[in-house]
Amino acid sequence: MKKSILFSVIALSGIILIFSSCASKSNQAAKQAGEENWIQLFNGKDLNDWQIKFKGEELGVNYNNTFRVEDGLLRVSYENWPEWNGKFGHIFYKGEFSHYRLRAEYRFVGEQVKNGPGWAFRNNGLMIHGQPAETMELDQDFPVSIEVQLLGGNGKDERSTMNLCTPGTNVVMDSVLIEQHCTNSKSKTYHGDQWVTVEVEVNGGEIIRHFVDGEEVLKYEKPQLDPRDSSYTKLLNLYGDIVITKGTISLQAESHNTDFRKIEVLKLD
Repeated sequence: MKKSILFSVIALSGIILIFSSCASKSNQAAKQAGEENWIQLFNGKDLNDWQIKFKGEELGVNYNNTFRVEDGLLRVSYENWPEWNGKFGHIFYKGEFSHYRLRAEYRFVGEQVKNGPGWAFRNNGLMIHGQPAETMELDQDFPVSIEVQLLGGNGKDERSTMNLCTPGTNVVMDSVLIEQHCTNSKSKTYHGDQWVTVEVEVNGGEIIRHFVDGEEVLKYEKPQLDPRDSSYTKLLNLYGDIVITKGTISLQAESHNTDFRKIEVLKLD
């Protein structure tokens, strides 16, 4: 009988220790999450902290009211476009960022505007390490930047998201300079109008990682200006180095309706 009681006490003590350990870990995780100071770039109400630039238009012109806030969403809307006319648009958040994590929740909705480019079907992008909006030329298509490409599926074919495109830039992968414009990630395809959560980890001029639903799908490093680009000399003089260590964050308008319900940044040391 005494042995049985002793065993029960030991077993109960072990259970209490396990629960105490789990509770401690849970509290630590909650505390860590609470300490993470995510900055909400989109406040769900207005675009006061953003700058808009469309090809062929002066800085600040929201052509056809394409970028708008509706139902608490930041929307890229082609409701007022009779057809596509080549006016690519970008909306820049104020300031520049260097070491950070960028998280966004997006979805593609509806049909592409009439005569939109085939490659731009369900296509948008998170433009990071971008040039300041004020330095873009009047008829410039895209800011010199690293594009974290967002793509949606057509309902049948495979089409990864969180790819890399490099307007006016190059990167290094596995010690090799990559000069091709786009490189696909290893993500799965997201068909339909579903919400997708993505994240980018940016470490200045070093490693950049792409994540989809918490899984790493692409990695590269040493983002840098492309000497073949017409803006190279101007931006090299502005930055003082070919390697890009900081820049703007912007979203695109490339002919397909896109919704964003969260865009947030966590600054890293």
